[in-house]
Amino acid sequence: MNILNRFKDIMSANINALLDKAEDPEIMIDQCLRNLNSDLGKVKSETATIMAEEQRAKRALDECNEELTKYQNYAIKALEAGNEDDARKFLEKKATLSANQASLSQSYDAAAKNAANMKAMHDKLTSDINNLEARRDSIKGKMAVAKTQERINQMNTSFDDSNRSISAFERMEEKADMALDKANAMAQLNQKPVDEVEALSKKYDTASSSVEDELAKLKESLNK
Repeated sequence: MNILNRFKDIMSANINALLDKAEDPEIMIDQCLRNLNSDLGKVKSETATIMAEEQRAKRALDECNEELTKYQNYAIKALEAGNEDDARKFLEKKATLSANQASLSQSYDAAAKNAANMKAMHDKLTSDINNLEARRDSIKGKMAVAKTQERINQMNTSFDDSNRSISAFERMEEKADMALDKANAMAQLNQKPVDEVEALSKKYDTASSSVEDELAKLKESLNK
């Protein structure tokens, strides 16, 4: 049926268009559900129209069948009353209605089939939407976990940068220690070697001077 194909094409186009530009799954799944619910509204309206057509066709067929039964009963009563001409007229009317009854029956069968197809499509779309709504929570949960993991990954990257900075600092500190040690070594190398004999002579020079001083003091005291 054309109406079924048309709505299937509409829904397929809506979903495919969203999937093609699915940048943010959370936003896209919400938009997809909004579109599907909009499609469901159209399907529901069309289904109601076709179901109403089915009911109209059924009423017309029922009314025709009642007329057939009515004229059949009139023909029987006319024969029972001995009025064969009247019975013939009732049967002629019944024959006309029978031809119409075949057409009405075909129309009702087609309307019933269309209504059944649209109802099945409506029910399937409703079920799909309910399933998608249930899966939406799962999708959003997965996205929340993914975003958290992404933040952790970014923090790990920052942590790696911090580690590199700390390593660089430690290398600079090591270079500074090496520079200081080298400077101290150069200072030691630049010092003049100690002359032990000269140092020893200074010791005795100091002692001799002290004795002379003390001797002078003694002479001074004796003279007094």
